Amino acid sequence: MVDDWTTGPVQDRLELAADVFRQLPGVKPTGYFNAWPEYFHSFGDKVGQEPRMRRPRPGPREITQAEEALLWLRWLEKDDARIVWLRANGRQWKPICWELGISRATANRRWQYGIAVIVWRLNGRRIPKGRSKQFVVSKADGT
Repeated sequence: MVDDWTTGPVQDRLELAADVFRQLPGVKPTGYFNAWPEYFHSFGDKVGQEPRMRRPRPGPREITQAEEALLWLRWLEKDDARIVWLRANGRQWKPICWELGISRATANRRWQYGIAVIVWRLNGRRIPKGRSKQFVVSKADGT
């Protein structure tokens, strides 16, 4: 457990959470089934093919940490939380800006502010009232 949170570990944890949720199996409607029989490939079918390597499914600890990181987004305003989550999923700035109708600089500033708010809350501090977003971002980085 991290004693003193900074922006780096928070970003890493959010990216890990996004990766964990991508690896989980999709949700299917109730009663969903496949009537086709399962096909087993013989050795002759696989000769000359590249092996398909799959990553192991996330374990209980990873899922719990991902759920915890997802709850951090509750501390943010809706649009700021959306920007932080889209960036954690590896989304590029241009689609984020188009989706939210904001400039690249504004999106980056709101993303930094969102990360800074999470850092402040994890370290047990309150967000100061009457301060600019720039103040919160600079104090979260320790400058």
